[in-house]
Amino acid sequence: MACPYMGGGELTHRVTFMEGGEESQQGVNKVEMGFGQTYPEYLQLDKILTAQKLKSEADGQRVDDEHLFIVIHQAHELWFKQIIFDLDIVRKLLNNTIVDETKTLKIVSGLDRIVKILSLLTEQITLLDTMSPLDFVDFRKYLTPASGFQSLQFRVLENKLGVKQERRIKYNAQHYKNVFNDEDLKALNTTEEEKSLLTLIESWLERTPGLKSTSEDEGFWIKYENSVNRYLSDLAKQAADPSNTEEISRQLTAEYHKTSDAFQSILDPRQHEQHIRNGNRLLSHDATKGAMMIYFYRDMPRFSQPYQILTFLMDIDSLFTKWRYNHVLLVQRMLGAKQGTGGSSGYMYLRSTVSDRYKVFLDLFNLSTWLIPREYIPMLSPRMVKTLSEHSNLSHSQSSESE
Repeated sequence: MACPYMGGGELTHRVTFMEGGEESQQGVNKVEMGFGQTYPEYLQLDKILTAQKLKSEADGQRVDDEHLFIVIHQAHELWFKQIIFDLDIVRKLLNNTIVDETKTLKIVSGLDRIVKILSLLTEQITLLDTMSPLDFVDFRKYLTPASGFQSLQFRVLENKLGVKQERRIKYNAQHYKNVFNDEDLKALNTTEEEKSLLTLIESWLERTPGLKSTSEDEGFWIKYENSVNRYLSDLAKQAADPSNTEEISRQLTAEYHKTSDAFQSILDPRQHEQHIRNGNRLLSHDATKGAMMIYFYRDMPRFSQPYQILTFLMDIDSLFTKWRYNHVLLVQRMLGAKQGTGGSSGYMYLRSTVSDRYKVFLDLFNLSTWLIPREYIPMLSPRMVKTLSEHSNLSHSQSSESE
């Protein structure tokens, strides 16, 4: 039966309840007595469609584009709510010592939906480009002191994803919480205390099967180190080839040293920890190693969905960056160098947020630094091939290595 809300243009007011394939007369009677809901009632359209209050109109000088401005921002808040809803489900599924593989697909689906919503938002914000700067100026005076910086859901979303407090750009030299009331602060403090998606992904990656050595297998990382050393040795030989011209030899030698230094920064745990302290990396050494193993062996059945998860995490970061960039361009076009309505420096402040400081999964983008050509990728042991070729009830659990 066609959905009464989505069907071919005709609204069905009569909702039926089915028991054992037959219509329940009791259910029908309840609907006919008024217990059913129409499309407008179910969606509470009376509240949603009357929430666009134009300040300019109330002042007797209606500016038509204010309506678009309100709708776009209200739609953003609704989509933020949906993203937070799906993100909480994903975080709950990841918040276990052992992640059930039967739930991995739900994690993938949840992240995929978030990515699609963010794709929509990056385009949706550009609808404001159809409004001219002069039209915006006509109603901008009614916005003060309102500012997008006061969006509680946006800050909650950032915290739940894992934006580090110390990496935030200060707003008017103030902490980002200063614009919120006591009730909102409680919600923000809760999100800071909870495990973020970044923290949960880090723990999950640290448990990547086959990462650590066992009595039967020396583990991926030792094999990877040996492969890197072999790769670097071959680069050194190429640089020292007597048939090279002086210029080529110089370039190859410089490339070898840069490549060697880059690999040492990941092979040496102390260097990695220093990068974390400097704010250049966010994931632990073990989590980074787990992500690299998934990258190298993503064609193995056991790593197929984990690789999708890592890809979607980077998509989320990329789309947030694109959204921020589109927002920056919009503000520059509408305001130029004017101060923001909330008192910020406007364009200059927003431009500073389009940076790696707000990339939660920055480390995943940088994994390519330590990839090696396919001919150097270490071979998996027969036992590990079997482990990664089977779908068990455990995902990313070290216990699976000793089964």
